[in-house]
Amino acid sequence: MERTFVIIKPDGVQRGLVGEITTRLERRGLHLVGAKFMLVSPELAEKHYGVHKGKGFYEGLVKYIVSSPVLAMVWEGDNAVVAVRQTMGATNPLEATPGTIRHDFGLSTGRNLTHASDSVENAEKEIALWFKPEEIVAWNHDGDSWIFAKN
Repeated sequence: MERTFVIIKPDGVQRGLVGEITTRLERRGLHLVGAKFMLVSPELAEKHYGVHKGKGFYEGLVKYIVSSPVLAMVWEGDNAVVAVRQTMGATNPLEATPGTIRHDFGLSTGRNLTHASDSVENAEKEIALWFKPEEIVAWNHDGDSWIFAKN
């Protein structure tokens, strides 16, 4: 099973969308294997968004992510990275497909509710940055045979 990293950003938490977002991921067939409701330290924010350092939006992005609590999560499932990104929609909510989280609840890129890893490699790095191995719970979901085809 593949794992991916998701953050419900401060706007998603402040708008009361944590349940809606996690419900959509569960209904998609993904399994939650790690979660932390937390305030992000400036140090963690700078490491997480380090790839954007030097870009015009970097300082604002760091300031924003540390401004209010977030829900950091690890999700697991077949093709989890792609499945989560499809569920979230395009980074710009105005370009997101109807039915995606960002389309249904967002209006601007600067307040697009979530972060989701864009590749398996980045998911592994982000999970390691945000979670200790013992904070991730491996478990078997009895309904997997009704979601993932093995025939």
